Amino acid sequence: MAKVQPRTLSGFMELLPAQQIQFDRMAAIIRESFSLYGFFPLDTPLIEASDVLLAKGGGETEKQIYRFTKGDSDLSLRFDLTVPLAKYVALHYADLAFPFRRFQIGKVYRGERAQRGRFREFYQADIDIIGDGRLDVSNDAEIPAIIYRTFTGLGLRRFQIRVNNRKVLNGFYAMHGLTQQSGSIMRTVDKLEKIGEKSVRDLLTGPDIGLSDQQAAEILRFIAIQGTNAQVLSALEQYRGRNPVFDEGLDELNLVARHLAGFGVPEENFAVDLTIARGLDYYTGTVYETTMLDHPEIGSICSGGRFDNLAEYYTDKQLPGVGISIGLTRLFFVLEDQGYLNNQLNTAPADALFIPMTGDLSAAISLATQLRDAGLRAQIYGEEKKFKQKMSYADKLGVPYVIFLGEEEIQEGAASVKDMRSGQQVKLSAGQALAHIQAGLAELNRGTPILDRGV
Repeated sequence: MAKVQPRTLSGFMELLPAQQIQFDRMAAIIRESFSLYGFFPLDTPLIEASDVLLAKGGGETEKQIYRFTKGDSDLSLRFDLTVPLAKYVALHYADLAFPFRRFQIGKVYRGERAQRGRFREFYQADIDIIGDGRLDVSNDAEIPAIIYRTFTGLGLRRFQIRVNNRKVLNGFYAMHGLTQQSGSIMRTVDKLEKIGEKSVRDLLTGPDIGLSDQQAAEILRFIAIQGTNAQVLSALEQYRGRNPVFDEGLDELNLVARHLAGFGVPEENFAVDLTIARGLDYYTGTVYETTMLDHPEIGSICSGGRFDNLAEYYTDKQLPGVGISIGLTRLFFVLEDQGYLNNQLNTAPADALFIPMTGDLSAAISLATQLRDAGLRAQIYGEEKKFKQKMSYADKLGVPYVIFLGEEEIQEGAASVKDMRSGQQVKLSAGQALAHIQAGLAELNRGTPILDRGV
């Protein structure tokens, strides 16, 4: 029989066991951080009816959808976690308490061209706060705190949460009679870091947008306002009173910045940045992008913003919201690629591996059960192999401790415990063995998944 060549599809990440444990540890910290702010966990189906998933339709998104038929059903794989959330809130509106706060960590699928650091199947980690009719801007102020706690919990230090407000931008463009072109202008300005000022200027004055040199210069001068958060906000005050939308956006930016200290976000991790626009049209107020200061070439590792009506394609109810998304698969890939992952943390599937030295497994089963009851992960090696092969197995797994149970240990009611890192081996009672392993693991598991040493 001809053998099929095993392979993983391009754009689909498949991790080795130790990497998977590192990835799961990151996901667990993100989940815990989100939970601290009172968010419900949510899990929506991977597959939706195509007419539900593509209610908005059109554009590049529809071209990237994985779409198929099963019998008479027209189905699609979800391409993000926001559209399924919109459907969920519209469907279960009567059963939910608002503001509805949810987080979700799940796989999404996009049939775009696979390239380094870009995937077709990847995990997203999202939080969203949905209001019924209205949603106070204080929720926008809480989002940077959640981002900060999440990334510091992972171990990152050198990152910056960059915040702007689309109302400030829309109001500014309205002052200059550019409301109709504002969407195109913002999408172009959003590319500033990728393509540079000259290319942005050329696009603004090109045939598609058609601004004058003076208009382009004024826009680039406006978004170039820099300094401390207080200095940027103060500079924006010179525009106050010329457009009500601008004034509203500036008030919201001031509120978000004012609550930073109370939410525990240091000034150095937060910046009011007028270049941030987010290319998607559905953002209507506060917008966020988070970047690694030592690796700006990576781009945003967490982004999102405020939107006026989450579920407008499913219900007439006004459901405004604010949220962020972390591309978890891409973040993991980038951190691994840049050497940020903490490889000193325990990635073994067990804390202790029992290697019975007799044919009777009763003592090993009993002691392994005691360890598990105490919260330790224990595995019993049951294969009939040579001792050297058993130790090689322990080495390959990276198990911190190996427990030997021979005739002597069994008669004495003891166990020989070997620390696989130091090579030290001691004979202990069951209770002592448990305490010994627990103390060693506390030291071994100290630290964060990411080691951000800076430059």
